[in-house]
Amino acid sequence: MRKKARKKRRNSIRFSISFISFLLGLAVILALIFALFLPKFARSEPCANAISCIKDLSGAYEEGATGIFLGRNVSVPKYIASSNEERAVLGDTTNNESKHIYVDLTNQRLYAYEGKKMVFNFPVSTGKWYPTPTGDFRIWVKLRYTRMSGGDSSIGTYYNLPNVPFVMFFYNNEISKTRGFALHGAYWHNNFGHPMSHGCVNMRTEDVEKLYSWANPVSTSNTTYATSNDQGTLVTIYGVTPKE
Repeated sequence: MRKKARKKRRNSIRFSISFISFLLGLAVILALIFALFLPKFARSEPCANAISCIKDLSGAYEEGATGIFLGRNVSVPKYIASSNEERAVLGDTTNNESKHIYVDLTNQRLYAYEGKKMVFNFPVSTGKWYPTPTGDFRIWVKLRYTRMSGGDSSIGTYYNLPNVPFVMFFYNNEISKTRGFALHGAYWHNNFGHPMSHGCVNMRTEDVEKLYSWANPVSTSNTTYATSNDQGTLVTIYGVTPKE
């Protein structure tokens, strides 16, 4: 009887080990399938600005709105709403294929070219609390205004900013449109030439207005999407953002 009991226990242990091994193997297989075949858009990706890239692409101005940046209240300057008219600047009628925007992270500068001719050279502020992506991108939509919100209040980086002016969202095959990276004006700081953003490219309002009018697609309203006939201007971002 004792031999039968011991044999029964051994068989039970073997079965338990085999069953656990089976479950572990199944878990590994399911994890591999999940990683390989889950569509990229369904995976959780950080968003450079949670509101703009998900909820609002209207380009509308918010009357009387105030913002928050790094724990302090920020008023929207009156000049942000002073004009909704696009002002023609150099390059508006130039073939888009000759236009190219370069963002130099190392030196915190933006350069805009028409062919070999530089037409703009501006200071910028790139990602301090989240890195600005590098590579070649295309502008896919231009917004006259939008609200941007993100960061983390627990570590003092939360921001919620209405009426961000002259916004040009860009993307490529690796950085999807839903990530919310953009070139845009910044009225909440004046520290251009140094990293100050959560991943976007901050510019002085007077500078980004010129770039916005110059870059494609040609703006026709508060929201303008690139099309096959009017592709967004090429944006190349390179270098390494300084640790400040």
